[in-house]
Amino acid sequence: MKNISSTLSSIRKEGLYRDCRYLSSQQAPKVYIEGRKIILLGSNNYLGLCEDIRIKEAAKGAIDKYGVGAGGSRLTTGSYDLHRELEEKIASFKGTESALVFNTGYMANLGIISALCDRKWVIFSDKYNHASIIDGCLLSGAKLIRYKHCDMEDLERKIHMYKESNNLIVTDGIFSMDGNVAPLKDIARLAKAHGIVTMVDDAHGVGILGKNGSGTIAHFNLSKEIDIQMGTLSKALASIGGYVAGKKDVIEYIKNISRSFIFSTALPPSSIAASLRAIDIIREDEERRKKLIDLSEWFKKELVKLGFRVTKTITPIIPVIIGNAENTVKFSKGLLEEGIYVPAIRPPTVPKGTSRLRISLMANHDYEDLKYVLKVIEIHGKRLGII
Repeated sequence: MKNISSTLSSIRKEGLYRDCRYLSSQQAPKVYIEGRKIILLGSNNYLGLCEDIRIKEAAKGAIDKYGVGAGGSRLTTGSYDLHRELEEKIASFKGTESALVFNTGYMANLGIISALCDRKWVIFSDKYNHASIIDGCLLSGAKLIRYKHCDMEDLERKIHMYKESNNLIVTDGIFSMDGNVAPLKDIARLAKAHGIVTMVDDAHGVGILGKNGSGTIAHFNLSKEIDIQMGTLSKALASIGGYVAGKKDVIEYIKNISRSFIFSTALPPSSIAASLRAIDIIREDEERRKKLIDLSEWFKKELVKLGFRVTKTITPIIPVIIGNAENTVKFSKGLLEEGIYVPAIRPPTVPKGTSRLRISLMANHDYEDLKYVLKVIEIHGKRLGII
C-alpha cells in the first residue's frame, strides 16, 4: 500500500486532489452543501428541470405502477413498456430510425464503440473528447488516431496517413470542459468524401441547441449525415441514462453485441418516466432554452469585461481559464467561502496549464444572484492576480 500513499501525497502537492461535495437539497440555483446555502454554478442541470414538479410527478407515478427496481437486465426481465416508449421518443426527437437506452452516458460510449469497432478499424478522435469516448476506443482494440482539437486540416491529413478499410470519426458535439461546438459540417463533409462512419456524443447539446432542443446535430441540420448519435438523459433531461440513435440495423447490432448493455440491470421505470416527461417539456418550452442562452451570453460578456480569459462558447458552459492548478483550487475555495460553488477543473480532465473554473448556468438562475457572483469573482480574481 506504500505506492498508494505516496501517489496520494503527490496528488495533494500538485493541487490535483479531489473530494466530494455533499448536497442535502435538490439540484437548483441555490442548494445546501454541508449545511450551508450555496449558489450553485457547477451543475449540468441546464434547463433547471431536476426540480420540475411535472417530472417528479411522472417519476412518482411510475413508482406507484411499476415499483422501484427493474429486476433484471434488458434482455431478460428488465425491459418495460416505458423503455420501448422512451426509445421510440428518442428516435423521433433525434430524427433517426431507432434508439437504444443505456444506464449511463459512459456505458453508452464504451458499449457503442467497442461493439462497432475492433482491431481492423481505425478511429479518428478529437484530442479533447470525453474520457468515456477514449476508453471506448481503447477497449475496442482499434487503432486510435487523435487529431488536434477541432482542427480539420489535421484531421484530413491524418485520414490520408492512416485510413484503412473500416474507419470511424468520433467527436463530442459540445466539449464539456470548453463549451465550444465541434465543426460538424466539416466533419460530415470529410467523412462523406472518404467513406468514413461518423459518431457524435451530444451529451451537452440536447436541450440546448437545435430544433426543439434536439441537439447539436439538428443545430447544423445534419441528422441524415451523422451515422451514430449518442447522448445522455442526465444533463438537460434531468434524469439518468445514456442512449444511441441511428439506423435500425445498427441499433439492433449494438443491442446484441454491446457488453455494457447486455450485462447491466436496466434503469428503474421511475427514471425512464422522468426522461419521457423531460423530452416533452424540452420540445414544448422554447422560452426556457432562449432564456438560458441569453443569460449565458450576458454572464460571459460581463466576465470578459472584468478581464477574465473565457473560452468561446455559445452554450451555458463558461470556462474561466486560470492556468495552474493551485490557483484554480484557491479560487474555487475562496468562492465557496463566500457562498458560491464553482468546481475547479484540473488535469487530467484538461491539459496541463489550462486549469479552470467551469461555470455552468441554469435557465432558472436569478440575475441578482449572478450579479453578486460577478462581484465576488472580481474580488478573488484581483486577489490572486488573475485579472
